[in-house]
Amino acid sequence: MRRGTVATALVASLALAATACGGSDGDGKADGPVTITWWDTSNATNEAPTYQALVKEFEAAHKDVKVNYVNVPFDQAQNKFDTAAGSKGAPDILRSEVGWTPAFAKKGYFLPLDGTEALADQAKFQPNLIEQAKYEDKTYGVPLVTDTLALVYNKELFDKAGVQAPKTWDDLKKAAATIKDKTGVDGYWGSTQAYYAQSFLYGEGTDTVDAGAKKVTVNSAPAKKGYQTWLGLFDGKGLHKADTTADAYAHIQEAFVSGKVAAIVQGPWEITNFYKGSAFKDKNNLGIATVPAGSTGKAGAPTGGHNLSVYAGSDAAHQKAALTFVNFMTSAKSQTTIALKNSTLPTRGDAYTAEVKADPGIAGFQTVLPAAQPRPALPEYSSLWGPLDTELPQIAGGKESLDDGLGKAETSIAKLVPDFSK
Repeated sequence: MRRGTVATALVASLALAATACGGSDGDGKADGPVTITWWDTSNATNEAPTYQALVKEFEAAHKDVKVNYVNVPFDQAQNKFDTAAGSKGAPDILRSEVGWTPAFAKKGYFLPLDGTEALADQAKFQPNLIEQAKYEDKTYGVPLVTDTLALVYNKELFDKAGVQAPKTWDDLKKAAATIKDKTGVDGYWGSTQAYYAQSFLYGEGTDTVDAGAKKVTVNSAPAKKGYQTWLGLFDGKGLHKADTTADAYAHIQEAFVSGKVAAIVQGPWEITNFYKGSAFKDKNNLGIATVPAGSTGKAGAPTGGHNLSVYAGSDAAHQKAALTFVNFMTSAKSQTTIALKNSTLPTRGDAYTAEVKADPGIAGFQTVLPAAQPRPALPEYSSLWGPLDTELPQIAGGKESLDDGLGKAETSIAKLVPDFSK
């Protein structure tokens, strides 16, 4: 049977609306193939072609299933899916950012996958990634790719300056000054985005909230200390001033790949683009190290990545086909293909083949994964960075004090989790 129509709110987006409910060819016929729709949120240029090729491979092996592939811009997908699912017209499968998974599970939009074909190989996946796909002890996603942040650096510039990958943020400041003296380029360029500042909180043993204690901690003494360290890395010899423009991400990335700055904090989703830069024509010039530690001696970065989740509003035939597709896409063979083509990190150990680990970017990021901090199973957690993305650029740009900015962020975050105390 066909599923419900797409919400009126999506009609304005004609291309997406036409594909949200899956194709009509054959999916209403008992003797024809079932057509399932997959919203893929990967980069349309660098990553999507690999997924499209795997879709064709799946269809060749499963003649009774057709896959309606739709690439949805990542920054639009969460809201579009929320609207579509609320009207019973969502795609059968969503490539869901790990932070979205518990939020959509809480709303009842995702199908629990425990005991289904999709999780037949559950023991092969990294346990912390399975835990991150859970909400109230049920699993709502199968990890497709994972990521975390690392200190990525230009080995040639570090060697010229005679410095090693820093273990602490204080070490990084010293190394940046030496690199400036010895090479003439900046040693480090930091980001004002909340996600990138998260490591400074982990370095002080804290987070934006304490989910267990139901307490907002973004303005606590340890958090302030972490943000003070973050703020101090925008001023000094070899340290680049804060870029608070809308294009800051692109500016930082371009400076690094062209050899104009020796180190930044970045994730594996940029490995392919690193290699396109003039500084990394020799892939082995890319250095990757765990983000520096804070005053507690702790180092860590947020765990990111994407799960494949199945829409709970699909009928039984679509769900069955979707579960088979998820199993295929997250298999060791598919993940190996994805890693080799896209330079992204697999989520299961048996996909880290010798060929995959021959990519120095993947091999390097694999070494920092143990320091990745899993996100709490809090549906609102990802949204908590929103207030900080507003306040941190103001703080870094000198437009408001650290105390005032964190105070405003605390007030905004408290509204997002009203049952938490300050």
